[in-house]
Amino acid sequence: MMIFANPKFLILLLLVPVIPVVYAILRRLRLSRIRRFGDEQLVKELMPSWSGAKGWVRIVLFSLAFAFFVLGLSRPQIGAKLSQRQTKGSEIMICLDVSNSMLAQDYSPDRLSRAKLAISRLVDKLEGDRIGLIIFAGSSFVQLPVTTDYISAKMFLSSVNTESIPIQGTAIGDAISTAVKGFSIQSEKSRAIIVITDGENHEDDAVEAAKQAAEMGIKVYTIGVGSVRGEPIPKDGDLMKDSNGNIVVTRLDENTLEQIAEAGGGAYIHAGNEEFGLTPIINDLKKMEDEMFNSVVFEEYDEQFMYFLGIALVLFVIEMLIGDRKFKRNLFDA
Repeated sequence: MMIFANPKFLILLLLVPVIPVVYAILRRLRLSRIRRFGDEQLVKELMPSWSGAKGWVRIVLFSLAFAFFVLGLSRPQIGAKLSQRQTKGSEIMICLDVSNSMLAQDYSPDRLSRAKLAISRLVDKLEGDRIGLIIFAGSSFVQLPVTTDYISAKMFLSSVNTESIPIQGTAIGDAISTAVKGFSIQSEKSRAIIVITDGENHEDDAVEAAKQAAEMGIKVYTIGVGSVRGEPIPKDGDLMKDSNGNIVVTRLDENTLEQIAEAGGGAYIHAGNEEFGLTPIINDLKKMEDEMFNSVVFEEYDEQFMYFLGIALVLFVIEMLIGDRKFKRNLFDA
């Protein structure tokens, strides 16, 4: 399988079919000027060595050379293998609330989208740390096991939405318990759980779950998403209503989240639109003792760009050597 290390350059391939089209237009404009200058056949007789066919051969070679040059710039790579790599850092399990209340728009564009963006930016800053993702609503499950494969982490994160879990609710305690089970057996000291939610826990004893995690040496941090005054929940172009027809308003429960963080030996942060709250938590985690992890990763791609650039160079040279004149059939006049 071939991949491209710099795929942004591939857009230049759109110019390849444009080159002969532009050449054809210029040829037609040149012919129009010749016709205005004089008789077309007479002009051809005045330029017996000029070859129109060679012009097309040159432009085709130039287009092919340009295509191979672009492919070379895109750095094609083939052949990867699995290998073991040792990394040094912490293990972080993020518990993300995907209940309907996370659709409230007191953040731009909504609570869930803003949380996903913050997690994605966090992943970009990680170096050696292992990260896992738990999503929860009325129940929870592991969306991504702990890994150093940050590309996969962002891919799994992008697919998360409020329909990822069919059972509605906010079972924070269950999410913490699921996260505790999700840590690798290699991890013993540097472990942390980050719960991102609006805090409206309706299902279980999240404080007790955080306390049990802390007893196992796992820190529990909470990030509150939403406003204390409350916000309606958009649904199907309208606002969500209860069985009595009243508009449902979701409010941030900071008190519960503070209790969870205190029981878990971590800290509570109210997410802002600018600083979501993950950065200070990660800075705190960096103070923890790093652990060594063995990870299985894909690596050692073979670079292929030099072959494409070599072909492009050969085609460019041939194109320049052809010229615009007809080949002479006889070396000497008769």
